[in-house]
Amino acid sequence: MGMNHYIARTFLINRNYGNILAVDTTGASADTASQDGLGYTALFIGVAASHQMASTDLSRLNNYKSQILQAASAKNMDPAVIAAIISRETRAGAALAPDGTGDNGNGFGLMQVDYRYHTPAGGPYSTEHMMQGTQILIDTINCVRQRHPGWTAEMALKGGISGYNAGCGNVQTYAGMDVNTTGDDYANDVVARAQWLKAHGF
Repeated sequence: MGMNHYIARTFLINRNYGNILAVDTTGASADTASQDGLGYTALFIGVAASHQMASTDLSRLNNYKSQILQAASAKNMDPAVIAAIISRETRAGAALAPDGTGDNGNGFGLMQVDYRYHTPAGGPYSTEHMMQGTQILIDTINCVRQRHPGWTAEMALKGGISGYNAGCGNVQTYAGMDVNTTGDDYANDVVARAQWLKAHGF
């Protein structure tokens, strides 16, 4: 990929869905950080915990980098956001059952497409699956935009990430968008992971 094409893609991504690096975040909650035994210590609290978990998942994420980049290009979404959702949802595949399911059988694939609301597309590690998950995210971002027309692109991006977990209707206020998400920190954790992954190859 030529540098000019990369710059053009980055501009287009930022223009359409906001710049993930400009989104504020408090990072992971104590419950989420406990997945890696990080706890809420002076060293691993909030954003630092999210960064550490993304770092732990990086080698596995790199196994799916080609699919992530293909889905990102097709959907005009920042690949770091897709990678961060995969890290949060399944620890980049480490939390998946052999049949590709998770979340007590309700979710499918690396991005945990919910069987209860969607018919999964492709295999659990496929580009097709990632394109479906990314489209669900985009649809949720657009729903948040409609519900909160005064929000900036970055606010809607964060709201869409929250809604990917708990539904667009759960995004009532900007400050409270993570209430009732898994761990009460979903968007803040994913944003922090994405910001770290953006600086580490995605």
